Amino acid sequence: METLPKDPIMLFSVINTYLRDRYDSLDALCEDLAVDKSELIKTLKLAGFEYNQALNKFW
Repeated sequence: METLPKDPIMLFSVINTYLRDRYDSLDALCEDLAVDKSELIKTLKLAGFEYNQALNKFW
């Protein structure tokens, strides 16, 4: 399992890169990396980012 950054800005960058290059959905990313989807969304939301399913990215 890959370790994700704790810093929300770095996490935002890494997650969006993974979504762009490796995964067709946030669900697929979370399942493959064994990440709690709700915690990931919460962490990034606290930093001002929200997931857009249609674009498959946080912004």
